[in-house]
Amino acid sequence: MSNRLKKVFDTPNKKAFIAFLTAGDPTADCTVECILEMERAGADLVEIGIPFSDPTAEGVVIQDANIRALKNGMTTDGAFEIVRRVREKSQIPLAFMTYANPVFHYGYDRFFAKCRELGVDAIIVPDMPFEEKREMEEPANAHDVAVISMIAPTSESRIREIASEAKGFLYVVSSMGVTGVRSEIRTDLGAIVESIRKVTDIPCAVGFGISTPEQAKAMAEVSDGAIVGSAIVKIIAKYGEKAAPEVYRYVKSMKDAVAQV
Repeated sequence: MSNRLKKVFDTPNKKAFIAFLTAGDPTADCTVECILEMERAGADLVEIGIPFSDPTAEGVVIQDANIRALKNGMTTDGAFEIVRRVREKSQIPLAFMTYANPVFHYGYDRFFAKCRELGVDAIIVPDMPFEEKREMEEPANAHDVAVISMIAPTSESRIREIASEAKGFLYVVSSMGVTGVRSEIRTDLGAIVESIRKVTDIPCAVGFGISTPEQAKAMAEVSDGAIVGSAIVKIIAKYGEKAAPEVYRYVKSMKDAVAQV
């Protein structure tokens, strides 16, 4: 695991804020600018979504962002170029969020060698079953890229197995269904995190549906941090190439909320 990734949860009781955006939505320049503004606002890690034509775990907000980015010509190599440009100015921890198909077609070893070369610390692949992760995890480990495991509310019977093998941090899915803003999160996340704590001390952050500072603070109270994507992507969709200052303001409000815990 890279030293950058270790810094996300590097102090006792630290609550992390993890932000997501889609590469190339609306432009590569805007993505780079927003990532740098997220860091300035206090984000501890940024997930960069590699746009894909069939993002099955995503709600309409991020689906639309994928479509916009693809129409604008964003590719996997384009996402790597965004990372290269960010790394010229920043050492913020970075993770790719994508699907198994783009990584497979790029070539596992080639993909993860490029991640290591340019400074991608982790990857999150929501459509990769736990039972099939070894095929991707072996080349990822060889290039010091952490494959982040996800635990969903339906994973109760498998929490021990998934948690015991996790690297970097655990992505705890707050709600059933796809990504997207939710007015209320009713899953008993405290019970899920308690089950995780019985088998590992690896940090766990909660994502899916979080959009307000109040929700982020509530998630940080029961876990090690909050992950927000759709709410940020909505801001970028609204403001386009002028989104960076608005993204900064939003991320700062969210980081301030989790830091209160």
